[in-house]
Amino acid sequence: MSFGTWLYTKMHGDKVGEDDHGNVYYRSKTRKRWGNREQRWVVYKGEHEASKVPPEWHAWLHHTTDNPIEAAADKTWVKPHVPNLTGTEAAYYPLGHDFRGGHRAPATGDYQAWSPDS
Repeated sequence: MSFGTWLYTKMHGDKVGEDDHGNVYYRSKTRKRWGNREQRWVVYKGEHEASKVPPEWHAWLHHTTDNPIEAAADKTWVKPHVPNLTGTEAAYYPLGHDFRGGHRAPATGDYQAWSPDS
């Protein structure tokens, strides 16, 4: 967190809560914005990654709810958070992509290429 963000948060922010990732959520003490709405923000723990904001806090940040929604009970089908890997070494590249050698399997003949002469 930058010094300016830290100072602004200390001067103008009321802590609302914290999520499982350690992100801390704030609302403005007095400042209103955008149609008399309170200002809300998150201070990320670690890397600034918007995909770390859980749905219940996302709804609160975007004024969908007035109060944060209680986190749902852990379900067996819920996967742990994975950050957005776009632009990193771990990003997904399909077969045939230049970063994976640039070679694709030949076409199987299940389509006919369009030709402007036909």
